[in-house]
Amino acid sequence: MKSIEIPHFSPQTFAVTFAEMFAVENLYLINQIIRMRQNPTLKKIAERLNVSISTVSRALKDHPDISPETGRKIKELAELLEYDPNPYAVNLRTHSSREFAIVVPSLSNFFYHSFIGSIEEEARIYGYSVVIYRSSNDAKIEQEILKSCRHKRVSGIFIAITSETDDMEPFLKMDVHGIPVIFFDKVPQYESCNKICVGDEHAALLAAEEIIRKDIPNVLGIFGDPNMSITRARLQKFATVLHQNGSAVHLETAHARSSAEAEQITLSLLPEWMDKKFAVFCMSDEILAGAMKAIQRKGLSAPADLGVIAISDGMIPLLFYPEITYAETSGSKLGKLAFSRMMRCIAGSSFAQTIIDESKLVVGGSI
Repeated sequence: MKSIEIPHFSPQTFAVTFAEMFAVENLYLINQIIRMRQNPTLKKIAERLNVSISTVSRALKDHPDISPETGRKIKELAELLEYDPNPYAVNLRTHSSREFAIVVPSLSNFFYHSFIGSIEEEARIYGYSVVIYRSSNDAKIEQEILKSCRHKRVSGIFIAITSETDDMEPFLKMDVHGIPVIFFDKVPQYESCNKICVGDEHAALLAAEEIIRKDIPNVLGIFGDPNMSITRARLQKFATVLHQNGSAVHLETAHARSSAEAEQITLSLLPEWMDKKFAVFCMSDEILAGAMKAIQRKGLSAPADLGVIAISDGMIPLLFYPEITYAETSGSKLGKLAFSRMMRCIAGSSFAQTIIDESKLVVGGSI
């Protein structure tokens, strides 16, 4: 009879062999996890735990039909794999991204910074995120942005339109796709839409009344793009108040589409005014920044050499000494009003509304 030699395993040998086997098993699991992490999906989680995709989906949403034990296993694996829902798939399924778009002509405007910050704060509270687009005051770019928003199925759009925008049809079509549009600051003349405006006429009235109160006989008014309704409203009210009740105030106006243009216009016109008692009125923060740069380049100071008054969000006037007197138009307050209106639209409000935030005079020492 042939004897069979049985190998002898010492406890130490067995321990090493078991450890090696355990390490190999762990390495296999680690490799599996790494591969799954590269593109974690509901299907992969379901296959790994031998459950249905719908079970995984419901467990991640804390559905009451899923047992606590199953829910715990699914959530632990999802966390291990660093699983995040595909936002585009969610958008297709729910027809909404829980994302708001904010479209502005420029990002160099403090008023818009203030407005955007206010929207972001409110959106975060309600579980929404915000994406910001810059149209560069170009109607064609604006239209491309609208297409992108429609394809992404954003929950709503806040927009300050360009000076070239005259076709309302693309905006009206957004409503067909269930995407509310809230116009703010630079708004269309079209009546049947939601508009959130600063008190343009009221702000212009406050500035004009302060000039009359200070008994200033000559005013250089620098306004924005003449094609914009905001410019027309402020100019008309400002001029009307200055000339009412037989006032003898002499008003000359100029238009600037940017801070740089406002600077150049002010530089070119100031020499004609130096032998007069006068004030410079700036329609916006952007124009104020350019005009003040020109005034400083000429070595002038307010109120010793001239008066300066503006319509402003409030940040730019604080950068100078003495501080600039201004009629306040708050981007932050406008943002809160716009967000409130947006949420009402999402809740089902179908009527168009125009909301105006009235201004107040903030007295500095520039006039």
